[in-house]
Amino acid sequence: MSKLQPGKTMVLRVVRETPLGYMLTDGREEVLLHRNEATATLAEEEEVKVFIYLDREGRLTSTMTLPVIEAGTYQWVKVVGTEPGLGVFVDIGISKDLLVEKNDLPALESLWPAEGDLLYCTIKATKRGLLYGKPATEDVMQGISKEAPKSLFNKDINATVYRVLRVGTSFITDEGYLGFVHETERREEPRLGERVKVRVIHVKEDGTLNLSMLPRKQEGMGEDADKIYEYLQSRSGAMPYWDKSFPEDIRDRFNMSKAAFKRALGKLMKENKITQEEGWTYIKKEEEGDSRG
Repeated sequence: MSKLQPGKTMVLRVVRETPLGYMLTDGREEVLLHRNEATATLAEEEEVKVFIYLDREGRLTSTMTLPVIEAGTYQWVKVVGTEPGLGVFVDIGISKDLLVEKNDLPALESLWPAEGDLLYCTIKATKRGLLYGKPATEDVMQGISKEAPKSLFNKDINATVYRVLRVGTSFITDEGYLGFVHETERREEPRLGERVKVRVIHVKEDGTLNLSMLPRKQEGMGEDADKIYEYLQSRSGAMPYWDKSFPEDIRDRFNMSKAAFKRALGKLMKENKITQEEGWTYIKKEEEGDSRG
């Protein structure tokens, strides 16, 4: 079996210089170091550290520009492109970007990382030597995480999505704490690799965090009230929802909790903008008749 394995950094010896660059060896096999991939002038018998990979034609080649990751090591890498139906490309620091295949991404392409997002990745190599990016598993993320202090409660922190699930989203904060946002604590589902600001709503005994992407009550009330009022205006001033509507109906229509909905209605009523009657809410205008028709 060849010791020249794609995806690995190796120390090889210069055999000879060629018109294209340098031929390197591990003592049994040779590989080309193209002149464009040599960061210094080399002499015969000199030892050089290189990264081994396959070029675009599928030939074994090497570079003195070392990537930020290799097989078995992990690092944050930036997404530089998306190919629908195929996957996303990440920059690992060499001339060839690495593909993260769709099978290692969320089932919904709308949740795939966008250009500029970050993935905590390693390199995986196929039996043919093709290299792909592989996002870290839950076990890997737990291995690099730290226990969060109780003092973080109710604090705003920055975090990056490393896993998306139907019931919620897993994050790692800039400080290295693991956290989870339940689906009820977000209005929109963030992308894998997206960096967002979250709020700590509970520090668990194991040092992980329960997080929220919803604004605080006072901060969100005005935004929610505006959303409800705009919806009323779009329906000629009336809607079949009020403060006794079912929570699931409110969430389906407004993507907010019943508590937030009631706070927003209370704000609008205090401002004398709406009135409620028999399961309906109306914009309060003296010249307006019954808008239910």
